[in-house]
Amino acid sequence: MITRIHAVHFDASQQLQEFVEKKVSKLEKLFEGASSLEVTMKLIKPETSMNKEVSLDLSGAGTEMFVSKVGDKFEDALLDCIDALKTKIEKNKEKARKMLPEALGGKPEDKELTEAIF
Repeated sequence: MITRIHAVHFDASQQLQEFVEKKVSKLEKLFEGASSLEVTMKLIKPETSMNKEVSLDLSGAGTEMFVSKVGDKFEDALLDCIDALKTKIEKNKEKARKMLPEALGGKPEDKELTEAIF
């Protein structure tokens, strides 16, 4: 999976970039079909609290997922984004599990067909 990190209105430190790389690498295990991940970190208004926005855009396997969170720290916003993206991935997998057996002519409850695919 290709990971691109963008910092808008500030220069991201090496430590922050390494933190991002470490945390988002775990997403690849959850979503095997992922081809690219865009991480965008924005400094909204320097003089206010909750001024750091992180957004994740995950693409691959005919699916695109986007989440965005705001926090006091980039690290906190990133962790919130990862949690939200994990939830989206699980919902997407569950939806695929329910729909795929029907598409192949089986019933939604047909566990053998679903287990053979996943």
